[in-house]
Amino acid sequence: MRAADRRHAILARVAEEQTIRVGELARELGCSEMTIRRDIRRLERDGFLRQTYGGATAHITRSFDISFNARALLAAREKRLIGMRAAALIEGARVLFVGIGSTAEQFARYLPARPDLLIVTPSLPIASLLGTRPLRVVTLGGAVLRDELTCVGPIASATLAHYRFDAAVIGAAGISARWGITELTEEEAAVQRAALERTEQVIVIADGSKVGAATPIVVGPARQVTTLVTDPSASSRELGRLRGLGVEVLIAERAAPARLEPVEGMAAHG
Repeated sequence: MRAADRRHAILARVAEEQTIRVGELARELGCSEMTIRRDIRRLERDGFLRQTYGGATAHITRSFDISFNARALLAAREKRLIGMRAAALIEGARVLFVGIGSTAEQFARYLPARPDLLIVTPSLPIASLLGTRPLRVVTLGGAVLRDELTCVGPIASATLAHYRFDAAVIGAAGISARWGITELTEEEAAVQRAALERTEQVIVIADGSKVGAATPIVVGPARQVTTLVTDPSASSRELGRLRGLGVEVLIAERAAPARLEPVEGMAAHG
């Protein structure tokens, strides 16, 4: 197995289980423990993992731990897999908007380490996480909502006006064919709305419980969505309706290591 494929297999295991053990992975991937440790060191250097005694965990060093929010604990495994799947979609992007919430935070954990990638986000936890890695990060500023630690208001909107995005990757409190993307508060929806007006493509990342759901505040119509990344629990009927509106639907599941494709920032080394 190539080094890049091994590292993707390691990230897939972290996405699935949050922690990994060197010995178990070495046996599963048919290589030495020394090779796995070398891969873990490389992934830690690039900001994907935090090395521990005997293995590694998801990267949380010098970042906010947003698991204080009860919503972050719901469908945690699915959100990690969704985040990893979505991170593979933005390989060619140079300027990226990353939205708010626990699924967006998981997406941020698996972004490739690219010095040429500019991330603009209203989320203070995501800015803190990405600020520890070799990426350029801009946070919007402005008033901060307590529950999500999200920048909102006129200052946040004014900052957004300085950028255009190759892609906007956003979570959603609800996504449906009838009501489109919906959010819980007008303040958060306004920031998301402004970002979607300035992007080439819209990638919505939402676990299956959000598919078919609708919350009070509309962000934008379903036709505005380029790609939806969700999990196998999503309603097949609702996914069919979304596909009928031109939305590409991707289901995030654990992939076999041999099928994983390398992404920029994790090229094979030694």
